[in-house]
Amino acid sequence: MAASELYAKFARVWLPDAEEVWKSAELVKDYTPGDLKLTLQLDDGTEVEYKIDPRTNNLPPLRNPNILVGENDLTALSYLHEPAVLHNLKVRFTDSKLIYTYCGIVLVAINPYESLPIYESDIINAYSGQNMGDMDPHIFAVAEEAYKQMARDNRNQSIIVSGESGAGKTVSAKYAMRYFATVSCSSDKANDERVLFSSPIMEAFGNAKTTRNDNSSRFGKYIEIGFDKQHCIIGANMRTYLLEKSRVVFQAHNERNYHIFYQLCASSHLPEFKAFDLGCADDFHCTNQGQSPVIDGVDDAKEMCNTRSAFSLLGIGESDQMSIYQILAAILHLSNVEVKDQFETFDVNSFEQFCINYANEKLQQQFNLHVFKLEQEEYMKEDIPWTLIDFYDNQPCIDLIEAKLGVLDLLDEECKMPKGSDDTWSQKLYNTLLKKQNACFDKPRLSNRAFIIHHFADKVEYQCEGFLEKNKDTVNEEQINVLKKSKVVWLLKLFEDDEKATSSTNKRASVTGRTGQTQRDNKKTVGLQFRQSLHLLMDTLNATTPHYVRCIKPNDHKSPFIMDPVRAVQQLRACGILETIRISAAGFPSRWTYQEFFSRYRVLMKQKDVLLDRKQTCKNLLEKLIKDKYKFGKTKIFFRAGQVAYLEKLRSDKLRMACVRIQKTIRCWLARKKYLRMRESAVTIQRHVRGHQARCYVTFLRRTRAAIIIQRNVRMWVTRRRYQQQRSAAIAIQCISRAYMARKQYYKLVFEQKAVVIQKWVKGWLARQHFRRTVAAIVLLQSCVRRIKAKKELKKLKVEARSVERFKKLNIGMENKIMQLQHKINEQHKENRELSERLNAVEKTQTMEREKQSREIESLRRSEQEAKAKAVTVPSLLEKLSFLQNELENTRREKEDLEAQTKVYKEQTQQMVEDLNMKNSLLNNEKDELNKLILEQAHQLTDIKTYVENAEQLEKDLTEERSRYQSLLSENLHLEERHRDLKEEMNLSIVRNTSFGVTRQELEAENKKLKQDLNQLRKSLTNENSELAPPTPGSLPYNILLDHLSSSNEELEMRKEEVLLLRSHMVRQEALKHKCYLNSLMLVLRSTGIHTLNEDGELWLAYEGLKETNRLLEGQMQEQERVHNEEYRKLHEEVKKLKAEKEQQQKLLAQSLLLPEDARIDASLKHEITLLTNDNLELMKQQEQQDKTMRKLKKQLKLYIKKVEDFEGNHVNKAPVMSAPVRAVNITRKEKEYRGMLEYREGDESRLLKNLVVDLKPRGVAVSFIPGLPAYIIFMCVRYADNVNDDQRVSTLLNSTITSIKGVIKRRGKDFEAVSFWLANTCRLMHCLKQYSGDEAFITHNTAKQNEQCLANFELSEYQQVFGDLAIQIYRQLIKCMEDILQPLIVASMLEHETIQGVLGSKPTGLRKRSTSFPEPAVTVEVLLQRLGLFYTTMSQHGMDSDLIKQVVKQQFYIICAVTLNHLLLRKDMCSWSKGLQIRYNVWQLEEWLAERELADCGAKETLEPLLQAAQLLQIKKKTEADAQTICTMCSALTTAQIVKVLTLYTPVIEFEERVPTTFITTIKNLLKDRVESSTLMMDGKKIFSITLPFTPSSVALETIQIPASLNLGFLARI
Repeated sequence: MAASELYAKFARVWLPDAEEVWKSAELVKDYTPGDLKLTLQLDDGTEVEYKIDPRTNNLPPLRNPNILVGENDLTALSYLHEPAVLHNLKVRFTDSKLIYTYCGIVLVAINPYESLPIYESDIINAYSGQNMGDMDPHIFAVAEEAYKQMARDNRNQSIIVSGESGAGKTVSAKYAMRYFATVSCSSDKANDERVLFSSPIMEAFGNAKTTRNDNSSRFGKYIEIGFDKQHCIIGANMRTYLLEKSRVVFQAHNERNYHIFYQLCASSHLPEFKAFDLGCADDFHCTNQGQSPVIDGVDDAKEMCNTRSAFSLLGIGESDQMSIYQILAAILHLSNVEVKDQFETFDVNSFEQFCINYANEKLQQQFNLHVFKLEQEEYMKEDIPWTLIDFYDNQPCIDLIEAKLGVLDLLDEECKMPKGSDDTWSQKLYNTLLKKQNACFDKPRLSNRAFIIHHFADKVEYQCEGFLEKNKDTVNEEQINVLKKSKVVWLLKLFEDDEKATSSTNKRASVTGRTGQTQRDNKKTVGLQFRQSLHLLMDTLNATTPHYVRCIKPNDHKSPFIMDPVRAVQQLRACGILETIRISAAGFPSRWTYQEFFSRYRVLMKQKDVLLDRKQTCKNLLEKLIKDKYKFGKTKIFFRAGQVAYLEKLRSDKLRMACVRIQKTIRCWLARKKYLRMRESAVTIQRHVRGHQARCYVTFLRRTRAAIIIQRNVRMWVTRRRYQQQRSAAIAIQCISRAYMARKQYYKLVFEQKAVVIQKWVKGWLARQHFRRTVAAIVLLQSCVRRIKAKKELKKLKVEARSVERFKKLNIGMENKIMQLQHKINEQHKENRELSERLNAVEKTQTMEREKQSREIESLRRSEQEAKAKAVTVPSLLEKLSFLQNELENTRREKEDLEAQTKVYKEQTQQMVEDLNMKNSLLNNEKDELNKLILEQAHQLTDIKTYVENAEQLEKDLTEERSRYQSLLSENLHLEERHRDLKEEMNLSIVRNTSFGVTRQELEAENKKLKQDLNQLRKSLTNENSELAPPTPGSLPYNILLDHLSSSNEELEMRKEEVLLLRSHMVRQEALKHKCYLNSLMLVLRSTGIHTLNEDGELWLAYEGLKETNRLLEGQMQEQERVHNEEYRKLHEEVKKLKAEKEQQQKLLAQSLLLPEDARIDASLKHEITLLTNDNLELMKQQEQQDKTMRKLKKQLKLYIKKVEDFEGNHVNKAPVMSAPVRAVNITRKEKEYRGMLEYREGDESRLLKNLVVDLKPRGVAVSFIPGLPAYIIFMCVRYADNVNDDQRVSTLLNSTITSIKGVIKRRGKDFEAVSFWLANTCRLMHCLKQYSGDEAFITHNTAKQNEQCLANFELSEYQQVFGDLAIQIYRQLIKCMEDILQPLIVASMLEHETIQGVLGSKPTGLRKRSTSFPEPAVTVEVLLQRLGLFYTTMSQHGMDSDLIKQVVKQQFYIICAVTLNHLLLRKDMCSWSKGLQIRYNVWQLEEWLAERELADCGAKETLEPLLQAAQLLQIKKKTEADAQTICTMCSALTTAQIVKVLTLYTPVIEFEERVPTTFITTIKNLLKDRVESSTLMMDGKKIFSITLPFTPSSVALETIQIPASLNLGFLARI
């Protein structure tokens, strides 16, 4: 491919720049070979010219396509050069906020200068067990790769962290150590903590603040962590190299001494440090020279506490710590002693920097050789011809330093000379090395006391002054002798090594007789020591598999996420990153598997070019596109640099042309569609015009016909109207004449009717008079009779009134009654006044009416007189006059009637007023009572609301407590397993605490005494020869004995609780003792043997005591929960009842106010009757409840009576009954009626459980027999033990069952089928214990036969709780087993698999992710659904409760969501639009799976909401502020950190997608800053929802269950 094809118009290149190092530009016109310049346009629009040297043809480096920018691995770039590396790192660091990037085998880590939430334990769990290339770059990925290779290859691994000061080496090493401590399966977590807590000590004594770094390590260190065969941490050690000693006595401006001095000064106020007489750091010369005693954000006093804690954890005692602090305090005080000419330090490169650069040269050589070796292995593995690649070898520089007559050799030689100096040494360097013309050595022009070495990174000038002094590292012997005479033990330990070396030298010197000379000659120089330790380090590293971490310091101002290109390029060149890129680019840097290449570039092929052989298909395509810029390997295609970019260009052009073709086709279709629509419109218009014309003609015809019809109808109307007028006139005349005749007849009838009315009133008056006389006579007779009785009563009352006591009784409360009566009289007077006023008003009204009537009568009289006067002239008025006279008579009669009615009305009104007063008083009282009741109900409602809120809070707390309780149960299971393992391995028990042993012995003695008393009491009761006969049931002695028995039982329960508490206390005490004296206990075990420690089984007893205590607490908690639920239910029902009563009363009051008086009274009476009826019903319910309680108590009493009768019956001699057959009788065998029990002999429990639990295969039972068969068999055996009243059998059988199930779960805990089977059977056994317990809450679900089969003698509610706990433990094991099975399938099916291969393609991958050309069968969502279906089918076949299955499914879907989302957040290559589409499709398939099995209401769908919202976030538009608002509203199940992370990781897969702008991410952050939520990034993948085990009764009849012969349970017999 010619350069003219690559350097075409619009091609983007990189140009050198002084400030930004490299600047982007675009070609304005095509380049043709022979051109001497390129015309370019910068990003700001400026046009520049780039000159081309015709000899070298130095064209500027090309830019990678945008789709390759921001890759996880730099080796995935098509163009591998310095500007591409720098730009990729800058985009990831500044835009995406990603600090880690791969560069082949190297992890590049850029210091962000701020804390990031990417190092939590959930991140560690996410990287644990993952392949390095599958996840985003991270220090945890490197640590996991090293840990995995160590476990897989059994080969030592090394992680080499390098970088300049402030780049983050210490932090990276710390996080790698934390990862090892977390993922290692160490049983002794103390070792892990010691490894982690070594860091605070090393940082305190070896780190200091510099101008570049607040926590700079001033020494080199090699940390070695040891692992055992189980890959658990067993220890660690550390080697240090070249500590900067000069910092103790001198610090530059704005720097500090070592942290420990400032920590000690900050803690000087503590009592233990008072004796050191310390103050603040500014008081000491060795801590105030830098004038920067405080680091922002660092609390030295708090750090001192961490240092002391680390000392204690590592086993350094308090006394030794105080000795160390004492020496440090002495150094602080010694720094204030003034010594003339102590020394002077200059800011130049001296001996320390020379040693550091020497070490870097060695490490760089090892790195280059390792990279070269890996490249060679890759080529050889793929059978690609290996051509020698020229790379920089720094061996000459290393020889210059360490070879014979090298710099170090000449330095050591000069140190041995008596008059050696820095000047003479520098002259030797010039004379020796310049004569050899060593290319790596040079002499400055203007100095005779310096030299220059050309290192790998750059050339460095060293000043010779001080080299000899620092190389000798001599201390005055007199000073050393003074220190050796110190009384401080720790100070003497510092010189032990020197004393040993001196003594051995003196011994050798005594033989030769040259003591002083030999001692001086044999002492190792610092350079020699450093060279030897460096060689030892290199030997160690060469024996390991290295992993490289290169730390980069982005800027010198410690600004977060800001990269200085100049500083970054300097470090990239120095650390070997660019050399790695150069080595890769020299060969074939881009490598694709055949399948990846086919999937990506399938669009460049035609259908006929696609063969079944993918390899041959790829070869055919490359032969057409590229000539000789590639090589075919076994599994991969190797490309030269730039070829992938060229292929991407071809692919982009092909897709662009395809888009153009699609656009052309669509535009053609749109134009044709428009034409067809216009043609159809024209035809439609024509059709409508023609139709309009036709309609107009039809309208004309219709109008003509209508006119004719109108004329006809008008003529008809005129004629009809004339006829109707004539007819109306005739009817009016007839009406007037008929009316006159009717009036005459009416007047005649009225006259006759009035006579009848007068007769009616007279007869009525006579009847009323007779009735009144009769009533008066009756009242008189009654009065006489009552007077006689009253006289008699008066006499009797007078006799009683004479007694004082009677008088007192009458006077009791008389005053109150009088006041009440007076109050009532006042109220009645008040009401009477109101009624009288009303009566007066009525009378006034009647008076006015009478006056009006009298006026009318007067007017009538005047009219009569006028009529008489005009009788002559107006004879026609006579008739009217007679009529008026009649009216007058009627009026008079009406007046009389009105007066009578008025009188009656007054009486009725008065009576009505009295009744109204009474009713009003009653209503007022009812109103007051109702108001009081309403207020009380309001208060009650307020209290109930408060109680409901408290209940909801309690329910929430209860759920959390249940979750914590279930977690404790899981931990308890692990403790039980560990206990069994320890018991099997060591067979020892914790030594019994003597103090509690005495208490326990006393309790046991007291218990024995109580048993003896009970036996004596039984003997006395059952002894026939006793003087006292046994009491009969119901007698007083019998009741007294029952009371004694119940009190004894209560006391026994109290003693049991005390024993349990003592046992739990013993366990705690012995656990503490075991932790403190574990080593001594092991010595005792070795000396005395292990069998003597567990003679009495105290370990088992203590453990059982702990379990009993837990059960007791759990029972109390459950009882409290039950009481709370019952109270809550009652209060809820009462609230409902009060609400209903209130509403009913309000309705009744509103209705009664609208009703008349009689109806109102009836309604109130009905309401009262209803209330009384409801009260009676409630009382009846309470009576029924009391009856049930009485029946239960009677049942218990019968049980006690039965026990006593059994004791009595044991001593009664039964006489044999003999009967002789009278005659031969045929005996017919009845059909057996089974009772739902299984009889077994005592001691058969182990045999039963071995066949039924231990050796049982769940698959055969689940397929062939009824679900829960083992549970039914065990419960039928329990019923038999209950029937024979053998408590020992019951406890033995149930305890053995629990132990056997636990053993099966322990052995087969990874077998989902076995765990599911025993979870279902454990729940079924627990439900059977509840269903047949006889409790009211459970027997309501039973049949009559099942209620007859309830347990009769034992109450096993505690075992219900125990089996519930066991079910929870098994459930957690089921979830863990299921998680282990699903874990490998989730990521592959939900994220990695693509349903339609090659549609969207995949981006090129780097060195870290190289898959084989023939991958394993793909894991699709269908595979995951098949596994879920298998789980569901298995649980259903085992008869697991539906509610429990729903909880398991919910947990399954939560695991799927958590694992998928966590990997999505840690994998940049998965955050794309196409992957969001794939995830949504996969989630839809999961939802369909739920719907098919009717599990949509189990809550599993809701657990997928975070994953679904993340997928929608990948697909939604991400540009405007409205889009940001939509995202904030939509992503309610995602945290802010997760939303920002997904947007940051969003990566386009094709050229037509766009990256998310940083401004948009900032807008999202601002919109979500007020959201209250967790700040964690990852979902908790280990979370297990708390479960509930609702009671599920069984419809299976126990008497119908038959035992299959395959279970080998022939020793059981059905009863």
